[in-house]
Amino acid sequence: MSPEPGTLLSKINSPADLKKLSEEELPQVCDEIRHFIIEVISANPGHLAASLGAVELAVAIHYVFDTPNDKLVWDVGHQAYAHKIITERKDTFSTNRKQKGISGFPKMSESNYDAFGTGHSSTSISAVLGMAVASELQGNKSEQHIAIIGDGSMTGGMAMEALNNAGVSKTNILVILNDNQMSIDRNVGAMKEYLTNITTSQTYNRFKDFTWKLMGGNTKYGANSRAIVKQVGNAVKSTILKKSNLFEALNFRYFGPTDGHDVIRLVKLLRDLKRIKEPKLLHVLTKKGKGLEKAEKEPTTYHSPGIFDKKTGEIKKTESTIKLPPRYQDVFGETIIELAIINDRIVGITPAMPTGSSLNLMMEKMPSRAFDVGIAEQHAVTFAAGLAAKGMIPFCNIYSTFMQRAYDQVIHDVALQKLQVVFCLDRGGLVGEDGPTHHGVFDLAYFRSIPDITIAAPMNEEELRNMMFTAQLEGAGTFSIRYPRGRGVMTEWRTPFKKLKIGKGQKIREGKNIAILSIGHPGNYVIDACKILSSKGIEAAHYNMRFLKPIDEDILHEVFKKFDKVITIEDGTIVGGLGSAVIEFMNDNGYTATIKRLGVPDEFIEQGSPEELMRLCGYDTDGIVSVVFELYNRTK
Repeated sequence: MSPEPGTLLSKINSPADLKKLSEEELPQVCDEIRHFIIEVISANPGHLAASLGAVELAVAIHYVFDTPNDKLVWDVGHQAYAHKIITERKDTFSTNRKQKGISGFPKMSESNYDAFGTGHSSTSISAVLGMAVASELQGNKSEQHIAIIGDGSMTGGMAMEALNNAGVSKTNILVILNDNQMSIDRNVGAMKEYLTNITTSQTYNRFKDFTWKLMGGNTKYGANSRAIVKQVGNAVKSTILKKSNLFEALNFRYFGPTDGHDVIRLVKLLRDLKRIKEPKLLHVLTKKGKGLEKAEKEPTTYHSPGIFDKKTGEIKKTESTIKLPPRYQDVFGETIIELAIINDRIVGITPAMPTGSSLNLMMEKMPSRAFDVGIAEQHAVTFAAGLAAKGMIPFCNIYSTFMQRAYDQVIHDVALQKLQVVFCLDRGGLVGEDGPTHHGVFDLAYFRSIPDITIAAPMNEEELRNMMFTAQLEGAGTFSIRYPRGRGVMTEWRTPFKKLKIGKGQKIREGKNIAILSIGHPGNYVIDACKILSSKGIEAAHYNMRFLKPIDEDILHEVFKKFDKVITIEDGTIVGGLGSAVIEFMNDNGYTATIKRLGVPDEFIEQGSPEELMRLCGYDTDGIVSVVFELYNRTK
């Protein structure tokens, strides 16, 4: 899909083309880019609201700076669609997030204009600082280094660490704070309040406009006058805000706040900032969902809305008379409320994903017992540890891919101290179109090496409820429950709670030819595969392991005494997961068997639909049947 002939955007394939336009034409270009994003994403689902709010930023930056020679890092990556359209990917933009298409995030291997890959958040300032220092060491004084940090990323601790380091570096970097008061849900915390104070202080803003004019190239004032203005500015800021400016306290030159949708103003500001050869921060105010009324009013819903009407913004929902199973996240959200009613020690925690995790349900009904801590996974885990140290039972809900950021805290602050924290890892497995930065495929392996932790994965909604119930019982210890994105398999799932025996699995099907061991949701594919295999004369035994740690050794002894052909299935990396655990057990206990591991191979899996990716990895129903036939016929 391409813009209509005759439009300005139809003539733009690179930043060089953009620079041929006059400044007066830039607002029209922004409107056309915004319309193009809406048109493409309405039919090809992707991240919408964040990119709509960053159009003018992308246009102004590429108009002023010499990309890709100047290094530009977008944080978080899902606000970078306009950047991709400008940088030679307009004609392939309709393949965004599709298998073998362009990534939904900046990706170094995709384009020279993507200076750094950014799927997670709060990494841009660190990366840009590293690039700037490298340029200095290499004797390159001309390169500019720009970090666009927004959509809640400034609430992440890593951003603060980078600002602290960059402020004493005297390095030529520009941080652009894209302040839309949002991450996916509404921003929370003191940083959000601080930025609001800056943006709502009329006196401060008038003073900033005045000082900007004095410092912005009006030569009649001279260097001494500028120094006086700076001193007066510091004094006024301290008086107005009753505290020094946070960014200037970290040795950043602070400019703003300014309208992030005034592209001509942004161009002038960026040209002036190019001349300042020290750490500087431009604070811009933008509207998430800009240009689509429904997205402006409901930015959380329109963060990634699926297919919608490009004119009205109405999200298109497929009508179905079939009662569908619930999403795992909703089972978590409703179950934690039920448990919290019967156990007043239970609290819920999420790092900036209340809607995505469905903890928002608890936040609405029990606001004093549910906490959104911002994009701060490390803090979320140690905050949970502190609660547990005082006798509370925190359910800490973090997407599997984001839990990677808090690995040390899980080891040092929770497991080592034997604290009862329940980690609910949403989006376990291959998440689909978000691709390798968001696939939750490592948690089974990276948690399995930690002592004194229980690792569980439910095959269905009932098991998720029972695992949550078991995890909050006295003496359960550190507990991890991981489950996939999407729907389960049970339409009637609100069953009475049942205590599970930790470390015990379940035999689902007897068999005589081969044994299949599964963990988590992929067990449902095994059930379907066993029916197909039985019709072909192969009787496969199926064991739902439920727990990776402690693993059910009784089941494993039974399997290896009875079967010489074993298949393991998991929706995580096969390196270090269930398959590895089974092989270790076999070796340690002197058994021999032919074992085939199915799961995510030892490589980063690109984006695509979940069905396409499972087929690629070979653990969908057809893949299981194919491997069983191959193994059975090869070894019988």
